[in-house]
Amino acid sequence: MARYIDASCRLCRRERQKLFLKGTKCYTEKCPVEKRSFPPGQHGQNRRQKISEYGVQLREKQKVKRSYGLLERQFRNYFERALKQTGRTGETLVKILERRLDNVVYRLGLAPSRKAARQLVLHRHFTVNNGIVDIPSYLLTPGDVIQVRDKSKKLDLIHSSMKRMKDTTMLPWLSLDKASLTGTFLQVPERADVPLNANEQLIVELYSK
Repeated sequence: MARYIDASCRLCRRERQKLFLKGTKCYTEKCPVEKRSFPPGQHGQNRRQKISEYGVQLREKQKVKRSYGLLERQFRNYFERALKQTGRTGETLVKILERRLDNVVYRLGLAPSRKAARQLVLHRHFTVNNGIVDIPSYLLTPGDVIQVRDKSKKLDLIHSSMKRMKDTTMLPWLSLDKASLTGTFLQVPERADVPLNANEQLIVELYSK
């Protein structure tokens, strides 16, 4: 399966904001966005500031797509799925993305980034409703229980990530039992509750052309 393998920090610099793709590094002074807030490349500092309407829409789509670690075809498939459902297409798209297993593992604090969460899922470190699931794109439904497998509960990556989690930062549609490393997907989130700095309506406008 195709996957972006270049430097993740370049993506954050291109969008000129933190996408939290590198986990711990994003919260330190080593984050390249803090040092170089201009796009990568030899002309990054000299690029013209004026951007077209299409360019604004494109950047918004790229920002959301890269935040969730998706490539174009997969992201477009999610959009087509959201388009077929009732309600505002942009909000529905975000809700679908938040239901991904790798995203929920990251939101629960069981991994420092979505990329790390994807790798943990692929390596079969989690169960969903007592069954092993190794598909990062698996879409959860309300009531699903995500648990770290017994043989994986001593992984340093999981415990170091958990140390940064505070009870006050837990999102309202998730619950976590730190003692048993078990999380529950309580409900599909409302868009207002999703900590995503993006205007998804611009993505709808882009794909509607």
